[in-house]
Amino acid sequence: MLNIIEIVLPLVLVALILLPLIKVFQGKTNKHQTKVRLNTHLALFFAAIVTIVLFEMVKVNVSAAEGDLAQMTGSIAQGLGFLSAALATGMSALGAGVAVAAAAPAAIGAFSENEKNFGKSLIFVALGEGVAIYGLLISILIINKL
Repeated sequence: MLNIIEIVLPLVLVALILLPLIKVFQGKTNKHQTKVRLNTHLALFFAAIVTIVLFEMVKVNVSAAEGDLAQMTGSIAQGLGFLSAALATGMSALGAGVAVAAAAPAAIGAFSENEKNFGKSLIFVALGEGVAIYGLLISILIINKL
């Protein structure tokens, strides 16, 4: 069972990291303010990462009971394996989104000029989606090895 601190603390950290970017997302800042807010966001993000790494190096345990540790299974290698599977899926989906975002408008433009270009343009859009499928396949292979 999770303590209230284990639930609230990560949410507070995420809110503090995202706080400088709220006005940027709303479009209420100029170029200089946007740079300052983005640099603040990056500094807070990397400070959180360094803090987490330091806590792991020192072996500070936030959970209260010994029984919680006995129930935990797995190793750091297994955790890194799951992290790599998640990154493989997430980054490939992000790349596929960028590819489709570039290919789909071009395909629509080519199709509107000449209807014979439909098959060729559809292939390029599907190739962009293939990147996401490859990433999903790699993450399945990683999880099967764990």
